[in-house]
Amino acid sequence: MRKFIIITSIFPPTEAVKKFAKISEWQLIVVGDKKTSLNWKLKNVIYLSPDKQLKLFPKIAKSLPWNSYSRKNLGYLYAIKQGAQIIADTDDDNIPYKNWGKNLTFEGQFDTVDNKGFVNAYKYFTNEFIWPRGYPLDKILENTERKIVHKKQKVGVWQFLADSDPDVDAIYRLTINKMVKFMKNKPIVLEKNTICPFNTQNTIFTKELFPLLFLPPFVSIRFVDILKGLVAQPLMWQSGFRLGFGRSTVIQRRNPHNFLKDFELEIPMYLNSEKVVSITDKAIKTKDTLTKNMMNVYTALYREQIVTKKVLTALKLWLEAIEYEKI
Repeated sequence: MRKFIIITSIFPPTEAVKKFAKISEWQLIVVGDKKTSLNWKLKNVIYLSPDKQLKLFPKIAKSLPWNSYSRKNLGYLYAIKQGAQIIADTDDDNIPYKNWGKNLTFEGQFDTVDNKGFVNAYKYFTNEFIWPRGYPLDKILENTERKIVHKKQKVGVWQFLADSDPDVDAIYRLTINKMVKFMKNKPIVLEKNTICPFNTQNTIFTKELFPLLFLPPFVSIRFVDILKGLVAQPLMWQSGFRLGFGRSTVIQRRNPHNFLKDFELEIPMYLNSEKVVSITDKAIKTKDTLTKNMMNVYTALYREQIVTKKVLTALKLWLEAIEYEKI
């Protein structure tokens, strides 16, 4: 089984990158940018420099902005071209525990959350007052009854958690900013029509859903992966897959951030999270393929002015480049 880890970084090899590079059975790919050192190099790592990106994937590489998180798409694409069967999405400030990437199970009996609408998945792993980035602000104080059933599920995406400084929004960091260590509870799976934001911090995709790895360019860096995850979930349901959440397998030692700047960059996320899900639901056509429905959804998002036309161009090039039907 060919398994790849994708990270984009502008820094010299961090502690996290060095540890990911040493994990057996996984190949680490680091995607560089204009700000990354020209001499970036690390043993056991495939480094995609800006020049290499343009050489390997000239069309889509030119459609993506520089100094942008969306260049990570080229790392996904490289892994797919190398025959990847599983792709892990993470960052250069998430340090893996020894159990990272072990004993992955994508089909079986799971505790399944069967609430309709948004649920706060963090509540199943901690008693702290905390919510994931992208969770609708008007639902943070809701105390929703937890409906859990044990049933067979096919998981297409696993979102594993991060200890210490988990993925939360700027409002949490500006008002609470408490470090959290999640409980080692059993994983949970979200049933169809049950949704929670997921990110690119510690997430693993199966081969059948590789098209959904697409990070839309020209979207705020604090919204881009959340948008990706909100779009992905209804498309996963349509394909018979579910989203799962698992215990922490990394500890985050977050790179320096300006919380007020983060807040400013998150405003489109606060205003549009629920709207994105509604638009996605309405745009999906039962008889269309996964890739066709991706175009349907992003076209609808463009009409609602949530993404720009350049995103549609990049998506078209992405779908052509991954040759999904041949995966």
